[in-house]
Amino acid sequence: MTVATSSPAERRRNKIRARILSAAESVFAREGAEGLSIRRLAENIDYSPAAIYKYFSSKDELVDELKETFFELILENVHLIADRSAPFAERARECLATYIRVAADKPYHYAAAFAGESVSTGPVDNEPGFEESKKGQAFNVLRNMIAEGVEIGAFRAEIDPSLAAKSVWASMHGLAMMIAHIPTYPALKSGQPAMAREAFIEFHADQVIRGMEAHHG
Repeated sequence: MTVATSSPAERRRNKIRARILSAAESVFAREGAEGLSIRRLAENIDYSPAAIYKYFSSKDELVDELKETFFELILENVHLIADRSAPFAERARECLATYIRVAADKPYHYAAAFAGESVSTGPVDNEPGFEESKKGQAFNVLRNMIAEGVEIGAFRAEIDPSLAAKSVWASMHGLAMMIAHIPTYPALKSGQPAMAREAFIEFHADQVIRGMEAHHG
């Protein structure tokens, strides 16, 4: 069977798209959503606005692509955890912690993923095309994990997986944004004693999972 490979033109196009997206993330980091424009990007990468429009028809399309690439990164990482044969309790905690770690590693890309007119603290599953989007797929990994927990008796039987997934996502989003906007978090000011960030992320994931656990005996 012949394995399809991309042509030199396709590889060049993908490389340029990646460069534009990288520049967009950098501009967003320095100037926020209001500073992100096709003309501003053109200045940063020494392209003409017309050249950028060959790859993205508008700023909105560019922002949408930034969102999708971030949630694709989330998916790649959580799938590594969700597909493992480790005990459920370990996988559940690690899935939550992994989402927050990825967001903390790329705080400006994370902020860009929630930028725009439909800014929300979590998934809106009645959005057009939500199920097919990378964001929707990431949400489904979380929802399926919670459904598995209910099915095997690890989580309380009365939990609705969709509602619980939205609540859990909001919790993860809140911590991710705190880390993005307060570099010293979980310390609230410089020099304040606090748990190390990685330990706090694991602590947070554990607290969220404990809140859904069934109490046996």
